[in-house]
Amino acid sequence: MPRWAAVALWGILTACSPTARIAGTANDIRSEAKALMVLGSTTEQPEVVARAERIDALAATIHEDLPGTADRTPAWMSTLVWVAAAVIAVAVVVFVWQSGLGQAARIAVGWLPRNKVTQAQLAADMLDPSRPEGDREYVAAMRAQDPEFDAAFRKAQAQRKPKT
Repeated sequence: MPRWAAVALWGILTACSPTARIAGTANDIRSEAKALMVLGSTTEQPEVVARAERIDALAATIHEDLPGTADRTPAWMSTLVWVAAAVIAVAVVVFVWQSGLGQAARIAVGWLPRNKVTQAQLAADMLDPSRPEGDREYVAAMRAQDPEFDAAFRKAQAQRKPKT
């Protein structure tokens, strides 16, 4: 794996903002500067102490300037987030539909397909003794209404015919 890909992957996985990294690094610089000050004072090296104090002051300036900065999300990362959100949304819709929850929700809301309502009305009319519709009318209406049902019905009839 190329080094730049490893660095990019590390940046994505750690998800640390640039301003947070800058603040952390500035803290580390100040800690190192304080350690140099202690070392310089114990070894009686005033130049080391002076330079360490200057490094500490510069790192403190970074902390002062940091609130004026803002993190900027790269365009490719924004696109990646939107694509991931779309994939997740599609996966949720497919899961809900395939699990039967979508159908249960449609029934609960009363959002029934028109052909199913018509089929239910035909079945209710067929079962009502005061109505003249019978089994044959129901089957004829179902075949006229649903091409898949018609094809399956013709196949079932062909299988029932005696072979000569």
